Amino acid sequence: MGGTITPDDLESLLKTKDRPLVLDVRRAADKQSDPATLPGAAWKDPEKASEWGKDLANQDVVIYCVRGGSVSKSVQEKLLSLKVNVKYVEGGLEAWKKAGKEVMK
Repeated sequence: MGGTITPDDLESLLKTKDRPLVLDVRRAADKQSDPATLPGAAWKDPEKASEWGKDLANQDVVIYCVRGGSVSKSVQEKLLSLKVNVKYVEGGLEAWKKAGKEVMK
């Protein structure tokens, strides 16, 4: 995997049997200030990605942060080093919302 995925492509992928694991990797303070998440997403502390990522080897995972920037990129690098098949959402949660996609509160 590796690289990025658009909100539209992720929305389509979530409707298939090959649905990836979706993880919210926003910093704790960002999650507290905006509790909205992508449907079915679980929050994981981005500071501890090296720890929780060990359990995800060879899985298809999509991560997102607020805007798809430094947090997503740094978590992706850690997960790739642990052999996780990972992409991050282009533009993060903000792009997902801007595209009019469903969020969970």
